[in-house]
Amino acid sequence: MSRAFVKDDAPDGQVVIPSRPALPDGVANYVTPRGLRLLKEELAGLEGVRGKQASAKNRGTSDQARDLAVTRGRIAQLEARIGSAKLVTPADQAPDVVRFGATVELRSADGETTRTITIVGVDESDASEGRITFLAPVAKRMTGKKVGDSVPMPTPLGDQPFRIAAIKY
Repeated sequence: MSRAFVKDDAPDGQVVIPSRPALPDGVANYVTPRGLRLLKEELAGLEGVRGKQASAKNRGTSDQARDLAVTRGRIAQLEARIGSAKLVTPADQAPDVVRFGATVELRSADGETTRTITIVGVDESDASEGRITFLAPVAKRMTGKKVGDSVPMPTPLGDQPFRIAAIKY
C-alpha cells in the first residue's frame, strides 16, 4: 500500500509517544490517593493492551509494531510517573488552610456565583470537573488561604474577588 493512504505523520521507523501532562524540572510529582489509583489503573489497562498486541495473530506488520512500541512507551512514561509520585493524603493536611488535595468552595463578592475547585496533581487535573493542578495560577492564589479570605479569580470580565466559603479534605 502506498504511504499516501496511511495516516502517519512520522517517517518510517520513528514512533511518536504522546506525552504526559508537563511537570517542570525540580517540581515534586504530588498525587492524591485518587490520582495514584488512577495512574495504576491506567498502567494495568495498558499492560493488558500490550499483552494483546504482543500476542496478535498477524504479528510483524509495521502498524502492529508501531502500536506495540507506542504502548510500551506509554507504559514506560507511566511507570516513571508512578515511581516519582509523592503521595499526599488530604486528611493529613491542616483542615483550616488551603493546601494540596483541598476542595475549596468559593463565592463571588455578590454571593451569586459559587465555584468548587479541588487542588490535585498534574495527571489528575481536569478543569471540566473542577480539578486543577497545584501548579495552576488559581491554585497558587488559594494555597495558604483560610475560610473568609479573598482570592482574585479570573472571569470574562477580568479578575474578580471571590471569598473562600469552605475547605474540605
